[in-house]
Amino acid sequence: MRLSHHYVIPHISTGDMLRGETKAGTELGLEAQRYMDAGELIPDEIVLKMVAQRLDQDDTRTRGFVLDGFPRTVPQAEGLEHLLSPASLDLAVNIVVPTPLVLRRLASRRVCEDCAAIYSTVSPPRVPWICDACGGEVIHREDDTEAAISRRLDLYDRETQPLIAWYRRANTLVSISGVGSPEAVSDRLIGAVDDHRSATGGFGAPLRAIAGDDDSDPELDFHSADPDDDTRLGHELAQESETS
Repeated sequence: MRLSHHYVIPHISTGDMLRGETKAGTELGLEAQRYMDAGELIPDEIVLKMVAQRLDQDDTRTRGFVLDGFPRTVPQAEGLEHLLSPASLDLAVNIVVPTPLVLRRLASRRVCEDCAAIYSTVSPPRVPWICDACGGEVIHREDDTEAAISRRLDLYDRETQPLIAWYRRANTLVSISGVGSPEAVSDRLIGAVDDHRSATGGFGAPLRAIAGDDDSDPELDFHSADPDDDTRLGHELAQESETS
């Protein structure tokens, strides 16, 4: 959210969209629920269909977007490349976070059931478990249990490491540290995007980059193992127009 606020562009969370479909009881939501309950990744074809519908809306066409939690696999990245064609991604920024910190953040995360605002057990809402933003109930997500988190991290190790390598081979990958306050991590994210824009003379319209998740300290939804050390990497896709 911080990145989208900084560049004044829509924030699109595939996780939030899927949970919204589930809450509404749609066919897509019910199908996705089976995978989320098991801590499994949602099949690529379901996610791509949902993302395609969202990216076809006017606000993303005119202002760009921050896409959070997608792509998670190489087939999803290939599908996204097709959706954006003839344009392409310009930059991939990865937040590198030690695995114990990832586990601690996810286990402590709490989420507003209505607006998806992020809190934690160390940074709760002002009124116990009532959202500061909308008054909704702040809950502990079922897929943030210890067993579900461990399963998700195992899946990420298998599914997303090739995705990180895919963007590295495309010479679009930059890594930053995800250790520190949300403000410090956000500053690094914005710095990485702005440095790239400066070095390349500015992106075209729209700007497209993959950047680390920046919602708040406990919120790191996407992780994959770095083969060189015991870390995980987070990302989200950002796109904006030159006039943002």
